Amino acid sequence: MTKIPALHPTTRAWLLDGPLASHIPAYVSRLKRGRYAATTASRCLSAVAHFAHWMSMSHIPVHVLDDDCIDFFLRYHLACCDCPSPAMRTARDVHAALVALLAILRERHVIAEPASPAGPIADELCRYDTHMREARGLANGTRRGRLRIIERLLLSKFGGRSVIIGELRSENIRNFIAEQLKSLSTTSNAVAIASALRAYLRYRASCGDAVQPLLAVISSPAHWSLASLPRSLKPEEVERLLSSFTAALPSPHRGYAVVRLALDLGLRSIEINQLQLDDIDWRLGTVTLKHTKSRRQDVLPLPTVTGQALEAYIRHERPQTSNRALFVRHLAPFDQPIGVDAIRRVVRDAYRRVGIPHGRTHALRHTLACQLVGHGSSIKEVADVLRHRSLNTSLIYAKLDQSALFGVALPWPGSLA
Repeated sequence: MTKIPALHPTTRAWLLDGPLASHIPAYVSRLKRGRYAATTASRCLSAVAHFAHWMSMSHIPVHVLDDDCIDFFLRYHLACCDCPSPAMRTARDVHAALVALLAILRERHVIAEPASPAGPIADELCRYDTHMREARGLANGTRRGRLRIIERLLLSKFGGRSVIIGELRSENIRNFIAEQLKSLSTTSNAVAIASALRAYLRYRASCGDAVQPLLAVISSPAHWSLASLPRSLKPEEVERLLSSFTAALPSPHRGYAVVRLALDLGLRSIEINQLQLDDIDWRLGTVTLKHTKSRRQDVLPLPTVTGQALEAYIRHERPQTSNRALFVRHLAPFDQPIGVDAIRRVVRDAYRRVGIPHGRTHALRHTLACQLVGHGSSIKEVADVLRHRSLNTSLIYAKLDQSALFGVALPWPGSLA
């Protein structure tokens, strides 16, 4: 039997004498596989023990546990908890511990997996999601955002009934947009709603529905995509940023490698997150991107300075693990890749250290594009390097080519020119 860490006697009794006793060894094994610190493991077990004690008092069997039970425990029991003092009451820690508990119970087939949405609307959303993924090649995040908006539209009109697009009227679309903008009336939200509705109605048009009257009422918010200049870093800011990864940081080689990938290759955060060790060909000096936004496989040259940054990270900082992801966690749970948020946090923290007023990793892609334009590259070459599917996406960088703009600028009325 897996050894249980040292705990308060009351906490230990709640664990080993309660309704979850037979599953505690599996929980402890999970903590050990993730190489959690002893203090963190004790806090997790204390949270599970508190939950087990509540289950005993409430006569709740294990097989009925689900996310709603955890929500009820956090929302109502912790708010007025009078359990003995060893009970863990920190909501954030308790929630994290109990989410892991549910995962173990599902792996052991003690409780069922969360039920998938069912009914006519769920079926319609599933078909639309398949269309976006297979026919349009949209990224997961884009699909999820659009599905949330379309789900609200269909629920507002059809409820649990069959989806009959012919029943949608222009006033339904207008009222829906107005209702959605009440909660968040920003330009970006208006653009997202309008884009999602247009895309869905065009999908329905491809299915044979007459949706032109509905498309006509979706007005375009005042949002000019090429109105501003791309926010990029100046050369001195780039130097300060790269110099900020000193030995005083917990993982300077990892942070430096992340910034070099974004700055030298123009990689997006999600692309950096999904890199595998096998994607790097050290002999040929290339990097293969297999999970790109455009759902293509791209092979990019690996600059020497970028390769040296990756080598330093792999040799000196990358933990010993069987996981083939390039960037893996330094903290528990171990043997897992770091998330996209961690990639973005690395860059944001570097901005903050050197006082650069930027908040987005995407500024590094803009910086690469601006450098290319500054060295005489064409917009087509910029689009190729950034892997834009449409040349229109890269047109914003044409504003930076001042020498070419001087050649097409008309003289100002009344000037000597």
